Order: sequence, then C-alpha cells, then structure tokens
Amino acid sequence: MRILLVEDDNMIAEAVAGSLRDGSYAVDWVNNGKTAESALLGQAYDLVLLDLGLPGQDGLQVLQHLRDKRNETPVLIVTARDDLASRVGGLDGGADDYLVKPFDMAELHARIRAVLRRHSGQSAPKPSNGVITLDPKTYQVIIRGQQDPVYLSHKEFAVLQVLIARPGVIHSRSDLEDKVYGWGEEVESNAIDFLIHALRKKIGKEHIKNIRGAGWLVSRNDEAVS
Repeated sequence: MRILLVEDDNMIAEAVAGSLRDGSYAVDWVNNGKTAESALLGQAYDLVLLDLGLPGQDGLQVLQHLRDKRNETPVLIVTARDDLASRVGGLDGGADDYLVKPFDMAELHARIRAVLRRHSGQSAPKPSNGVITLDPKTYQVIIRGQQDPVYLSHKEFAVLQVLIARPGVIHSRSDLEDKVYGWGEEVESNAIDFLIHALRKKIGKEHIKNIRGAGWLVSRNDEAVS
C-alpha cells in the first residue's frame, strides 16, 4: 500500500515515515500543499496523510481541490488544530478521519487500517481470501489448516497485502513495484520476482498463482489455486 505523507515538520515527517515503512507501507513525503497536489496528479495513492497548517497552500484547500477533481483517495487529516470548526470543516470537506497531534503511532496505524478497510468495503480487521489471512497488527500470515503463523519480512508482507486486497485480480510486476516501493527506494529489476519466490516458499506456492507474462494473483473466494 502506498501512502502520501503531507507534513511540513521534518522531525514529525521522519518519525511517521519511518514508522509506516516499518509497517510495510510505501511512503512518499512532501512538505507543502502545492507539491502535494502535483504528487496526487502524477501518482495513485491508497491513502493521504494530510497536515492542515502547510506552507504555500492550506491542507483544507488541498483536500477541496482533490475532491473537486472527483479523486476519491482516502484522506486522514493529521494536524495540531483541535478546534471544533477545523474538525467539522475537515470531515465535511471530504476527509475520512481526523487525528489531532500529538498522537501515538499505534493509534495512527489503527486509524489507517480502519480507513483502508472502509474504503475497500471490508469490515473484517484481518484481510483474507478464505485460505490466507493477514494480521496487519503483527504482520503475520495465518494459513487455513496450519497451526503456526508464518512470519514475513516487511516487503514480503507488503506484496501479499496488495494481492489479498484484490483476490482474483492479476497484478503485474510494475503494479506491485508501484504499491511496495516509495520515492528514493532503489528497486532491483528482479526485486518483485524475488519477493514472490520467497512468499511462495514460506506460505506454499499453491497460494500465489503465476500468470505467465502477466503477473501474479491469489485466489478469490476460497477457490483452489493450482
């Protein structure tokens, strides 16, 4: 999952970006409203973490312009503004949630998971296709019929999370790179192939199907994968 972090405080941004990367998210960081709008025009994101007090253009303006363009990317406002008018303005302006600074990283992660669930139409806290179940809090994988959970690296979990989010849909190499790697991260030409290979070795190759020349998928609705 790829997140755009819009935050002008370097210390906060570095702490949040580091925590998100540790949580298997790809993160792009910008520090002003104008650059945020440019980023949103050139890249599809799964979520925007939006500060309000930004140089160049206020966060509420960024949100308004985003929604005026019919861009439905979920937005979680993260700001020091704790007055009622700002909260109401942000939520009525199209934000999906509102978190006041200072905050605990655990709460930020929980709110991100909740927003992503609502946006994808899922109610279950643990994404699953009926056979593979992910635990976003522990980054473990539970395979039906196996007693012990499977432990994955952050990037392995990130890849599997993308596949599980849309079971039955083929994801190309470039699709997965786009979701798993943020700006400035060096991507080897065979990085995704290596991660898929590691995943199939850990959870069973039958759970991730290779569609030759197209990409990879996990089964939909508990269908068998050959």
